[in-house]
Amino acid sequence: MSDLKTILERLDFKDDAKVQTQLVDQILRVRTRLALIGRKILVLSGKGGVGKSMVTSQLALALARQGQRVGILDADLNGPCIPRMLGLRGQSLRYEPGGAIPPLGHGIKVASMSFLSDPSSPLRWKGPMDLTPVWLGMMESAVIREFLSDVAWGELDTLLFDLPPGAAADKPPAISNLIPDLEGALVVTTPSAVAVEVVRKSILYARDLGIRVLGLVVNMDNLFEDSAQALSAELRLPVLARISLDQDLAQSLESGLPLAEEYPVSRIFAQLAQKLNESAGNR
Repeated sequence: MSDLKTILERLDFKDDAKVQTQLVDQILRVRTRLALIGRKILVLSGKGGVGKSMVTSQLALALARQGQRVGILDADLNGPCIPRMLGLRGQSLRYEPGGAIPPLGHGIKVASMSFLSDPSSPLRWKGPMDLTPVWLGMMESAVIREFLSDVAWGELDTLLFDLPPGAAADKPPAISNLIPDLEGALVVTTPSAVAVEVVRKSILYARDLGIRVLGLVVNMDNLFEDSAQALSAELRLPVLARISLDQDLAQSLESGLPLAEEYPVSRIFAQLAQKLNESAGNR
């Protein structure tokens, strides 16, 4: 697996027998690799711009600081930003006979679509049917599946999956069906009514798929009138963390240099990591 173009060239939807064989092989490889990983958690929203990648990166840092071996799969094809947030811009996967080895950002293993394509160019698809939504969804799902099957994570305590915006439409089934012993999903929202309306649908969709929703993380908590609390009460979901807009955190994400453990936002994520650890212990 050298780049996104190579992956696309290997995908052939015209030959049903080939597709079936390829799919079975990929699923077996994914499950073999993920068997070495303790916890698998999706971070999703369904709504863009709510800070999902920020939550993923900061939660990963908090878990790593607590002594865990942590990885992140940045599954956003068009807008991957985890590498920048963890100081990994310009890095790449290292290819060995056993698979693609992800680089380390502040002790966290990261696999991102940005390592497979030019980060300054948009993702351009070529295919039949003028790339209808169905075809595009198949292509994206196939790329994510191929990506998962080729990354050699080794042994990890926790692997976080940062899902792209619009995940309610197709990404949870594309990924959750591949993951054995998926612990559940952490859902990110802002307190605004606009975001909460979309996020509510994502939560119900995830539940329909049998995905356990672990709780809510409310970002930009000091910016809007709180509609997230009503969502929490309606769907009986705990609000696990509330994060206010913070200029130092924004600068940290831009530079890829983490805030100190003693910083207030860092402590919030340390508490979130602890709550997830306790939740796993109580299952």
